Amino acid sequence: MQQTRTFTDKIFLILKGLAMGAANKVPGVSGGVVAFVAGFYEEFIYSLQKLNLKALKLIINGRFRSFYHYINGKFLILLILGMLISYFSVSKILDYLMVNYELYVWSGFFGLIIGSIYYISKDFSNWDRRSITFAILGILAGVFISMLEPAKENDNLWFVFFCGIIGVSGMTLPGLSGSFILILLGNYVLLLVDSVNALYDTMADIISFDFSFLENTLRIHLLKVMLVFALGSLAGLISLSHILGYVLKHYKKDTFAVIIGFITGSLGVVWPWKTKIYKLDLQSNFLLDSHGNKIIDNYNRYFPDLSIVQTYMAIFFILVGIFIVLGLAFYEKNKNIK
Repeated sequence: MQQTRTFTDKIFLILKGLAMGAANKVPGVSGGVVAFVAGFYEEFIYSLQKLNLKALKLIINGRFRSFYHYINGKFLILLILGMLISYFSVSKILDYLMVNYELYVWSGFFGLIIGSIYYISKDFSNWDRRSITFAILGILAGVFISMLEPAKENDNLWFVFFCGIIGVSGMTLPGLSGSFILILLGNYVLLLVDSVNALYDTMADIISFDFSFLENTLRIHLLKVMLVFALGSLAGLISLSHILGYVLKHYKKDTFAVIIGFITGSLGVVWPWKTKIYKLDLQSNFLLDSHGNKIIDNYNRYFPDLSIVQTYMAIFFILVGIFIVLGLAFYEKNKNIK
């Protein structure tokens, strides 16, 4: 599925990868939705599907140029570059915004998901009993996952590898938030905060020729965790892409119905107006994870207070999120027409 890309297309592809990476960092938001709305979801899945035995043989035989073209290398490299940039830039900005402007961040992403539901469903015609059934199953699955309770943190490397396989699902399955799944598995802070920060700090140390981190056992452990998580994510991307490639080829209409339902069912996770409920012990003390962070048990969702300015600011950011999706869809439509 090779395409001729202009310089502008390449820049936009990097930005789309950046958006996917940022979306995957936020619990309840799926990078797969970005791919779906931005119009490159199927190309993304089919490109990943090319990472197979034939691709491995091309590498072993030294046919690197053929390998590059076979896997749609330009597309994957630009997209992954955007994701990597996101993890070391946008994700840190998001961390700051989530701490200081949490309501508005949730509102923006809530709007993005509403816009995505509209965008995906508006061209979905011929709703029949089968499609409605699959959509309902998708909604029920999304609601069920949003109601599960988080587990405790576990840094066992085999479990971390499993987290990589499951956590990367947000990139390939629109509506399924990889970050939220990691929260349920208990390893969100370990894998998307502590390990990423350890890698960032290590790269900064290496650039400044400071190798004292080699004697820091915690840093080395976190780097091992990051490496194993990355390997698990790669394994998950390849395996899930093959499954989804087959499903999209043979059951495309049913798959789209499930995706629409799943995204709709996940709206409860990103409902902006909510307060955190923390786990308590028998003495009513907050339970902390190994990093001293309060463990979130669930969220208490409530309807907004229409008498305060913050509510209308939140509604404004919901509209901004919706218009971002519609603007992106408009750009893609015009580009395809040209």
